[in-house]
Amino acid sequence: MEAIAIEKLNTTVPLSDQEVVRRVLDGETELFEIIMRRYNQRLYRIARAILRDDAEAEDVMQDAYVRAFAHLTQFAGRAQFATWLSRIAVHEALARVRRRQRIDQLADTEDGGGNVNVIESSLNPEEQTSVAELGKALEGAILAIPEQYRLVVMMRDVEQMTTAETAVALDLTEQNVKVRLHRARALVRKELFARAGTEAPAAFGFMGVRCDRVVARVLEQILPAARA
Repeated sequence: MEAIAIEKLNTTVPLSDQEVVRRVLDGETELFEIIMRRYNQRLYRIARAILRDDAEAEDVMQDAYVRAFAHLTQFAGRAQFATWLSRIAVHEALARVRRRQRIDQLADTEDGGGNVNVIESSLNPEEQTSVAELGKALEGAILAIPEQYRLVVMMRDVEQMTTAETAVALDLTEQNVKVRLHRARALVRKELFARAGTEAPAAFGFMGVRCDRVVARVLEQILPAARA
């Protein structure tokens, strides 16, 4: 997903996040594309876990990247850049949820457990399903559980972030992350995860045209401002 930016650099050696940030701050603004293509999938999965809506997830990604670019000088390096960026995406998505709640006066996903029961009753552990069908079932099961658990399982099992990274991104202790992950997995049928575990990293894909669209929209905003 970083091929375009790497081609512009005329090198096959990937730059570290820190090096990209340094060069962007030094004026090579276009290199921010490397960051976006490197983390589009992660930010999409985080935003999708919170919002459960593709279009809103894309909007949050765009807002998160613009905010991150605007505050690059504030990145202190105490955490990994990916974790810092993930925290921005989490905050942007949660802010959108709060705005949505104020407008619509709708409760959040407290009744999500009932949806899980529907999914569980419709899935027979002995059924022979295709990988594609299993992936869809996994996505549906994850999106059905309450947000506090959904986000942790998305970060840990789907995005495969470490417990420490997840804790920093969500402002939780590592023990709280472990507890929430345990409960999240319990909400999704154990047989489903046992069969789909190796397919989890492939769920909630964000590539191709969708990836290019977010990159283009963000560059449209940050390049003119940087050159002004």
